[in-house]
Amino acid sequence: MDRNGAFALTIAASALVAAQAPINSHLGKTIGTFQAAFISFAIGTLALVVMVSFAGGFGQIHLTSVPWYYLTGGLLGVVFVSTLLVTVRTLGASGILAAGLVGQLTASVIIDRYGLLGLERTAISANRVIGLALVAAGAWLVTR
Repeated sequence: MDRNGAFALTIAASALVAAQAPINSHLGKTIGTFQAAFISFAIGTLALVVMVSFAGGFGQIHLTSVPWYYLTGGLLGVVFVSTLLVTVRTLGASGILAAGLVGQLTASVIIDRYGLLGLERTAISANRVIGLALVAAGAWLVTR
């Protein structure tokens, strides 16, 4: 996949998050915040079982060959989804996505800068700092 295709696919998939938070929030109001997060992840897990089954099965999974911190992605997802379940009620869909983007972009620039989690090091350029500032300003405007 080329860079433009990857960019477009990421935008399309990320757009689904705009619907995910309000859906989970309404479910949370009905059955409880953490119960809703559980149901969300359980349904997602079932979908992944089907996907993994079609993609070669579970025999290829060897967890002893990866560092422990590579197994924390699901835990980070639980923190993120559970937080959005609550904060979407105050900030709205656009607010949580704007605030989330600031947090994700800031952390990713730091991760890139130091080459954390197996990524190549990428310098923090003036363009990146300006981009972060613009996204942060946009997020601030969206949440006012």
